Amino acid sequence: MPLTILADSDVRSLLHSLSRQDILDIQQSLADALHYYSTATEENSCCSSYQPQRTSLKRKDGSTTLFMPASSSDGLGMKIVTLMAPDDTDSAQGLSRLSLSSTESSARSSSPSIASSKTAASTSSSTTAADVPPLSISSAQSTTPRGSLTLLDTGGAPRAMINAEEVTAFRTALASMMLFKKRSSVHDVSVFGAGKQAYWHIRLALLLRGEEIHHLNIINRSFDRATNLIKQLYEPGEKGDYSANGGVGAFGKRTKFTIITPGHGEYDRLLKSHVRQSNVIICTTPSTSPLFPASYLTNTGGRMKGRYIALIGSYKPHMIELHPDILRQAVKPEHAHHHHKHAKNGGAIVVDSVTACLKEAGEIIQAGLKPNEVVELGELVMLKREIERRKAEGRHSDGDSENGVEVQTDRGLREWLEKGNVMYKSVGLGLMDVVVGNDLVRLADERGVGTRIENF
Repeated sequence: MPLTILADSDVRSLLHSLSRQDILDIQQSLADALHYYSTATEENSCCSSYQPQRTSLKRKDGSTTLFMPASSSDGLGMKIVTLMAPDDTDSAQGLSRLSLSSTESSARSSSPSIASSKTAASTSSSTTAADVPPLSISSAQSTTPRGSLTLLDTGGAPRAMINAEEVTAFRTALASMMLFKKRSSVHDVSVFGAGKQAYWHIRLALLLRGEEIHHLNIINRSFDRATNLIKQLYEPGEKGDYSANGGVGAFGKRTKFTIITPGHGEYDRLLKSHVRQSNVIICTTPSTSPLFPASYLTNTGGRMKGRYIALIGSYKPHMIELHPDILRQAVKPEHAHHHHKHAKNGGAIVVDSVTACLKEAGEIIQAGLKPNEVVELGELVMLKREIERRKAEGRHSDGDSENGVEVQTDRGLREWLEKGNVMYKSVGLGLMDVVVGNDLVRLADERGVGTRIENF
């Protein structure tokens, strides 16, 4: 069997060539794996019994190296990545400006916010490494995980080696977009951060539901980085070749971008306004204190609208993006009578892994949540074969085959996932990397991307 090697440029080229249907197909493969992880017995290689807990090594320079082994239906894999400590740069100070711990304003940006409406024109062209956007910040300044993903077949033979930097952000966004895809309204979206995780969450959101997103707010300490992120989204090719997006028409002509930085004189007012107005909030920062006050969402005005909140930036017990009071309120039992209107809570926080999040997720730990107050994403999604069976029986409510991942059909559950307050916390699973990695290797082999070593 040949060994496929995908360098960072190969991975980015491949990911930016994916069509909307490619995204949905890979997302369904990931959903199937997560479903088996949460529900299957040892008869399935994706079940939790075959997923070793990841281990970490913290070095004297403050960096953390993660070792993430996993088993899937296609074989085995191991991802090894290193995350530089935020304190090694000025990012910790910058994050405090976004959080509750400081009211200091950044003097970096004299022009604190911009709003721009962009239209993407689609042309026909192939994607090359030069067509994909450059890194948002230099690796030396980034907390983006850097390392490699090694894949083995079911017999243990080496199958592929992949640069993991882009894959990590892509698979994380792919998972959180499963619940985003089912929301009844995504009119207003707010994103905290401007790194790779923010990039892939925004890109997939626009690719999947761009015509429905009218306002997209980027909240970040650096105006320049946020501006660069928008440029990357709309100018992926050196010559403005939008065909590199693969289905970029879904970005939507109505989407208006706004950048908010702490340097704005009315930052607190704007932050509260945008958080309150948002249908979707995506947090992608390694913050050690909440990004906004709990009262924005816990008092009467904040509870009237249902929101989907994805928390994927914090990965250690001391890190936290969302105030614990917001999570505690979300898991409180619903009472029959209320003095005011408010969106439905589901009584649980959705997580990628109960075991991992109870051990590593700062929001879950600091809120003091118990195992019965969290539910795994894999328990909520339906298998592809179940979706196809329901279609054949005429019981599929969402129509065509391009709707992607479906959730369980319990009426109360669907109402909560589509219109209620849904919070998703992810710390990442090696299984996610192995499943997505195998799909990417298959596509790379089909499309001639990467390097192959015969008879390795």
